[in-house]
Amino acid sequence: MNNGGYMDFVQLRSFDNYIYAHITLSMLQDAGINCHLKDEYTITLDPFLSPAMGGMKLMVYPSQAQRAIELLEETEGKDPAPE
Repeated sequence: MNNGGYMDFVQLRSFDNYIYAHITLSMLQDAGINCHLKDEYTITLDPFLSPAMGGMKLMVYPSQAQRAIELLEETEGKDPAPE
């Protein structure tokens, strides 16, 4: 552990859209991935700060990062409403 006892997380994605960020966060949490959105509250209160801060960052526990990447890649490019 570094940072004064806090667990280290790794950044997987960044979002400038609150809704997309939370959809992705919820999907990963439902799969048992330990994750959170860094800078979520600041950017939600002042969206004009998003470009300066790099957006809301999807942070994942390092040991679960590979599984999270696999889940994200599985869902990207899929049609949400199959015919």
